[in-house]
This record gives sequence, structure tokens and C-alpha cells, in this order.
Amino acid sequence: MHASELRQIVEGLGRPRILVIGDLILDRYVTGSVERISPEAPIPVLSATTSEDRLGGAGNVAANLRAMDIPVEVIGVVGDDARGRTMRAMFEELGCDASRCVVDPGRPTTEKTRMISGVQQMLRVDWEKASALSAADEARLLAEVPARVAAAQAVILSDYGKGVLSKPLIEAAIAAARRAGVPVLVDPKGRDYSRYAGATLVTPNRKEAEEALGRKLKSLEEMPAAARDLMGVAKLDAAVITLGADGMFHMTRDGASGHVHTVARQVFDVTGAGDTVISHLAIALGDKLPLGVAVQLANHAAGIVVGKRGAASVTRGELSAALGRHAWGSRKIALGPELDTLLERWRRERLRVVFTNGCFDVLHAGHVQYLRFARSQGDVLIVGVNDDASVRRMKGPTRPVNPLGDRLEVLAALEFVDAVTSFAEDTPARIVEQTSPDVLVKGEDWKDKGVVGREWVESHGGVVVLAPLLAGRSTSSILERGGGPAAKGC
Repeated sequence: MHASELRQIVEGLGRPRILVIGDLILDRYVTGSVERISPEAPIPVLSATTSEDRLGGAGNVAANLRAMDIPVEVIGVVGDDARGRTMRAMFEELGCDASRCVVDPGRPTTEKTRMISGVQQMLRVDWEKASALSAADEARLLAEVPARVAAAQAVILSDYGKGVLSKPLIEAAIAAARRAGVPVLVDPKGRDYSRYAGATLVTPNRKEAEEALGRKLKSLEEMPAAARDLMGVAKLDAAVITLGADGMFHMTRDGASGHVHTVARQVFDVTGAGDTVISHLAIALGDKLPLGVAVQLANHAAGIVVGKRGAASVTRGELSAALGRHAWGSRKIALGPELDTLLERWRRERLRVVFTNGCFDVLHAGHVQYLRFARSQGDVLIVGVNDDASVRRMKGPTRPVNPLGDRLEVLAALEFVDAVTSFAEDTPARIVEQTSPDVLVKGEDWKDKGVVGREWVESHGGVVVLAPLLAGRSTSSILERGGGPAAKGC
């Protein structure tokens, strides 16, 4: 399905009530810098500057759902301790109903503390009691399940192997969901998937699927058999296997299958990406969308969240904006009013707009490095291109080598270019004023020439950035080597 169609679905997406049952974890991130080695042992000393608490485990699933403005109820176990009180306060602040969670004075709230220097995780410290629940705690949870499942449009079982999802609890949740006609999605743990028998689907990653099946899954060609085997073991309606950089594979019991490619532009941290996937699958299935559509939406959401640090989530606005940008991938050439419409939308989404310009006649490695640098300065990059007449005035009658339409198409094909437009004037002053970018990028060779548009951009709160150039690369030198019409400039 095209990104523009997916965006329309997101904008019309309902708000199904979702029940999350599973292991609740408090994620703590302690960040700082390392400047010395401890005199007590050969270990780095982290000079901590900040500490941040986030919901992890089943709590991160709930946070992902709330980010999408979904009504959420959570069932799990926390300790009668400071970490448990912190977690319950976080649920209340998010607007999650955690009133049916069991508070166990004899069981510490699970906490994972990550020590981070810069972007590097140095150490993780876990506080937990990963054992079966007491009979009393299990009985209290079992008593809540039937009514809570009946009030939901989808159920997520978030299994982190900490003991909450016992076999009786899993069976009770799945049986209640089957009676109510409600989908049950499982983020599985361990080797034995038969414990999830009767669920709608499971969402293992490649490594988890390999562990459950007892064999390596080295290629995409092996995924259909793997999905069929997982469905057979657990009597599932479907299986979704997340494949990291290779995207996601899905299959239903009747053999319908599909593979969606990853959409992440950059991967900063995969922590909690599986929580994002199962959350968005549950939203879509709870809203009665087909599995194929649900997987595509979840894939786009995961592509956003891995670009953030730690267990993170995606809002409806972010997902809609990302799909909008992907939709423009097939129509990045924005001329006249089309550019104004695009700019208006990006401004509403509070995106940082970068603009640069040039002839881009014979595209070479120097251009690619330059444009990649420009894109790194903000959220979206617009490239202004001189039309054919203005190129001839600057570079002579033998240029451009490639006509404007070809140059626009080639630039639009670059993934780090979000829009291309053209201008007929000898300078980009007018197009700079039209775009009013947050960042205006020019090559460092313009340092002493005076960047056209600088005054306008800076007077409107923007900045001018000079980009490094790749030595020895220019259109003129390429044409000279090929015996073609050389001219000064790019």
C-alpha cells in the first residue's frame, strides 16, 4: 500500500481500548561523561549529569499506545517500594488505568538502570526477582482477567520472562478473548510457544524465532516455513517476525504472506522497538484493519522509534508526518504552489527545514556528500535548482549537459532529499525568501563571496551553515576529463 494511502488510514484511525498484561519494568537512564579511569579498579568513572525514568517492558507497550491516544488498561505486578510508586505515578500521568495491578510487598519492582556516556551504553544494572508469582498474586490477577478482556478491543501479552505471565494466566486471557472475539497479540519469551496456544499472533524477532524453532534463519526464503512452524506449535492465526534491517515478514494460517522492507533512515537505538511493533499491530487489528496494513503501519512506526534513544514511542502526528514524507518520495518535485503547500505542512509539523541550491548538472560524489551534509542539519531538505536558461547565462551556451527535468528527477531519487524545486533567476534570493528555511546551506567556498539570502534567513531566526567540500570533485573537471564542454563552477 502506498504511503499516501497509509497516511489517510492513520488520520482516520480509531481509538480501540487495549488491555496490556505482562511484566512491568522501570527503565532508568543515567547519563554523563567519562574522563578518567578509577584508581580503585581498571574501570571508567562516569560523571553523572542526568537521571531519567521511563516505563519499560509491558509499561513501554502502554506508553506506545498512549502516545497514539489509545485508551489503555494495564495488568501486572509491582513491589510496595519507591520504584513501584514511581511506576504507578507514571501510569497515572500517562492516563493509563493501572488500578488492577497487584502490589506485592514481598516482590521488588523490576528496574533496569543503564549507564550511558555520550551515545554509548557502558553498563546495565538489573534489580529484579524473575520467579513465579505467589499463588495469592496469581489468583488476584486471574480474577480480574475475564471482565477486563471483555471490555477491550485487543489484548497484548507482553512477556519479558519475569514471572507474571504464568501458563494459567495466559490460558485465561486467551480463552476470555476467544469468547469475546478479541484479538490476542503476544510478544513471546523463551523456547516453548505452545504456552501461547490459541492466541491470534506472536511477534518474535529473528533471534527469538530461531530459539523457539531450534534452527538458524539465515535468509528471507526460510521465513515462510518458520512462520508456518510457529503457527503450528501455538495454533495461531498468524505470525509476524521482525527482521531488523530486513524489515518484517508476516503470514496468516491460510498461507497469505508478505515482506515489508525497513523504513528507518538511521538507527540510533533498537531498545523497545518490539514494543512499538506490537502496540501498533494491536491498534490496527483492534480497529479491524487487515493484518497486511497493520504490519505496514507498525513497520513505519518502528522506523521512527529506532531513531530515538532508549525505550521511546511514536505519536499520531509523527507517524502521519513520516508517511507524508514517504508519500512525497514518488513526487518530490514541488514547483510553485506545490512547494508552498509542502512548506505549510512541514511548518505545522514543526519540522526544521533546510534549503540549498545549485545547478547539479552532472551529479558526482561531491554533490552527494554535500547534500547528505545539508540534510543532517535539519529534518527535511529542499534543493533549489537553476533552470536551463540561468545555467547557460552563468556557464555558457554548452551547459547544462542535462536538462532541468532530468536534473530534478535525479536529485529527487536521493533518499536524503525531501523536495526539489527550480528557479529562473540568476541568484536564489527569491526562492530563499519563499522557503524561509531554518537552515541555509552553501559550500565552504562561499565563505568570502557572500551567501545570497543570508540576511533574509538570519533576520527570520534561521542560520547559515557552510558545508565542507570533497576535494577534486566538480562537474567542470569531469567534463574536461571526458573531452566535453568545460566551464567554471559546479
